[in-house]
Amino acid sequence: MLKQLDWKLIVTLLIIFTFGIVILSSATHVNQTGDYSRMIKQTIAFVLGLVMILFILMFDYNAMGKYYKELYVASVFLLAIVLIPVIGKVRGGARSTLAFGPLDLQTAEIVKFTFILSYAKIVELKKGKMKNAKDIISLLMYAAPIIGLLIAQPDLGTAIVYCCIIAGMIFTAGIDYKILRKTIIVCIIALPIIYLSIDEYQQSRILGFLNPEDTSIQGNYQVMQSNIAIGSGGFLGKGLFKGTQNQEDFLPIQDSDFIFAVVGEELGVVGMVALIGLFAYFLFRMLKIAMESKDEYGALVVIGVTSMFAYQIIQNIGMTVSLIPVTGVTLPFISYGGSSVLTSMATLGLVLNICMRRKKINF
Repeated sequence: MLKQLDWKLIVTLLIIFTFGIVILSSATHVNQTGDYSRMIKQTIAFVLGLVMILFILMFDYNAMGKYYKELYVASVFLLAIVLIPVIGKVRGGARSTLAFGPLDLQTAEIVKFTFILSYAKIVELKKGKMKNAKDIISLLMYAAPIIGLLIAQPDLGTAIVYCCIIAGMIFTAGIDYKILRKTIIVCIIALPIIYLSIDEYQQSRILGFLNPEDTSIQGNYQVMQSNIAIGSGGFLGKGLFKGTQNQEDFLPIQDSDFIFAVVGEELGVVGMVALIGLFAYFLFRMLKIAMESKDEYGALVVIGVTSMFAYQIIQNIGMTVSLIPVTGVTLPFISYGGSSVLTSMATLGLVLNICMRRKKINF
């Protein structure tokens, strides 16, 4: 079965991660401080992720899917437990983390893995039965507790990631286009209500997006500095470790949310296009695996993972260049963060699991 693995996808992953480590070295100013701690932690998380992938490959994904009810309950539990003040810790304005000494564990990252496995099975069981609004609502009711708990933290950025996972699966399962059109119209009409229901700081990010020149609005300073960094990089960039916006700390959160701006400033258009090209090929390989999957469940799981990665890539890059409102979504395998790397690797393990079992083995 190992022969069936998509080695092009694996090589692409290794190249993206290597690219990320190089950029992270500049974003964390190792040339100035000599502190390699975050690079070491990132590498350890990646290696642990590789071990995790090998472990996941040992189990048939269909066997995991049989426990979709238990996985769904576990997902709800992990998101609910962090809302208890004594247990959950506030990080970045959201109560979304479990603290284990010096280590922080963001449960929403773990739940991406369990939710994709469980919701793909729920959608598979509903396949062919999505002919009217009632059928779609029943599917969305399963997702409602998950989205509701994320909004309660509040973590709107991660909630949107989950919405993309859900939308990708439902669309792939064969939703009636008339229902899809009506759903889009309802969502557009509901936008003012959604805006009024979100927190004030989330509203300010939308206002900042609509008024990019107003630096008095929270978040606009970060985006403006990001635009300056990318614009000053030009075609070839200023060179690694030579970006003034990055090295002199004008660029905020440059090791995580705005790390793509470091790419633009120091490697220029060439570096940005190269990274976007790698991500595009990465997504293409996963879509190919989805199309070649031996069953509907496998295809839905891969689509869920692909939708997750696609949104995070588009959102992170889009917000650094003022095309999308700012949310705290990291760039996969590039931004610093152990939980994010481990989750990305675990979900990629599901894709490779489905990939190597896509054909019948003849002895």
